[in-house]
Amino acid sequence: MINEHHRPAGRRTRVLFDVDGTLIDALDNQRRVWRTWAERHGLDPDEVHRVALRTRPVETFARVAPDRDPRECLAALHELEDEDVRSGAYTAFDGAAELLSRLPSGSWALVTSNYEHRVRGRFARTGLPVPALIVDAAAVEEGKPSPAPYLGAAARLGVDPRDCLVVEDAPSGVLSGLRAGMTVWGVNTRAAVEGVHRHYPTLREAVPDILAFASGARGEAPHTAP
Repeated sequence: MINEHHRPAGRRTRVLFDVDGTLIDALDNQRRVWRTWAERHGLDPDEVHRVALRTRPVETFARVAPDRDPRECLAALHELEDEDVRSGAYTAFDGAAELLSRLPSGSWALVTSNYEHRVRGRFARTGLPVPALIVDAAAVEEGKPSPAPYLGAAARLGVDPRDCLVVEDAPSGVLSGLRAGMTVWGVNTRAAVEGVHRHYPTLREAVPDILAFASGARGEAPHTAP
């Protein structure tokens, strides 16, 4: 594992959270949206979902529906996602509500590949508090795994990237945080995502250490995968 950054005492620290898979369990929602989209286009839902898990939507369309207009494909997907936010059932991961409510105002932000209106809708459905800053897909030209989303969040918060903690569950998000020069902890996966500085099988297990980081404390020895 890569050593964690050592922060001088007194430096301001910020915590940057991914949303889907990290704070909110949206896996079933994503599967349902892609299944509906695939069925409407006469495609194999299971195959489409397998591709969608590994690629961005435009890349997914190119793989599974190369003969269709990607703009129309994306518009149909967005319509389904917006409807799911309005009517779908969402669950916050255990520990998310406690963690976010205990973080000082202004000490954390959301960095997501989704869009802000959907994030706000999902947070409203789960009762999670919303931070002052949400960096979404529309805020950057390049999404994860580019470092741009996390670097943009640090710049808007006015902090050095080295003083930021990224909390992620997906390889693309982990790589984005690492490329931004930040400390990256992985949560909600059985095995550690390659490159993370610490691995926690659940968000709940990470709560004390995230709060300690936000307070400027160095914490105990890192939890790492074998």
